[in-house]
Amino acid sequence: MPRLSGELVLMACRTLPWGVVGTAGVAGLLLAALTRITGETGERLSLHLLRAAVLAFAMGLVFLLDDPARHTTATVPTRRPVRIALRVALVVPATAAWWTAALLLVPPDLRPPVADITLEAGAAFALAVAGAAVAVRFTEVTRPGPRVAGGLLISAVLAMVFWPGRWALFVPVEDERWAAAHDRWAVVLAGAVVVGALGVVEPLRRWAWPVVRGR
Repeated sequence: MPRLSGELVLMACRTLPWGVVGTAGVAGLLLAALTRITGETGERLSLHLLRAAVLAFAMGLVFLLDDPARHTTATVPTRRPVRIALRVALVVPATAAWWTAALLLVPPDLRPPVADITLEAGAAFALAVAGAAVAVRFTEVTRPGPRVAGGLLISAVLAMVFWPGRWALFVPVEDERWAAAHDRWAVVLAGAVVVGALGVVEPLRRWAWPVVRGR
């Protein structure tokens, strides 16, 4: 069993879309680094740039479950929840390292409250993975990443433009709704985790009703 587990981890590590995730990570870090060259407008733009960096990295995470050999591996003894959980577990350390680097790129005097902005980032990353898990669960597409990425980007833009003010999520630090907004972010994170967990469940087998043939 240890050998089998090691082989499974190695196989999952090789099939992960590190190139896409890495590209998204670099793009996000470049956005975070722009907070150092914005001059007098830095304080106003730093939060927006950091949120843009989070979105950029989330756009890479939606490709996490892309697997060209998906229909081949569906017959292996290791169940889908284990395979997906392994992929997520492998990318968590890289995500944590990326987020730490993004925060450090923002000057301390311009950095938003770390706990609150980390909550936003966690919710965005969880939504990205949950969207990919749902796409895998309900479609036969081997590479759902591009579609999920498009949906995530459109949803983010629509949320920033049309989301009701009384349930605001994207608020500046000095806004009196900041604390309430992050209570809502906590709900978004919890909902994304639940949806993602439901998305990795194996599909129920359909019962084949016996066909009664006439004599």
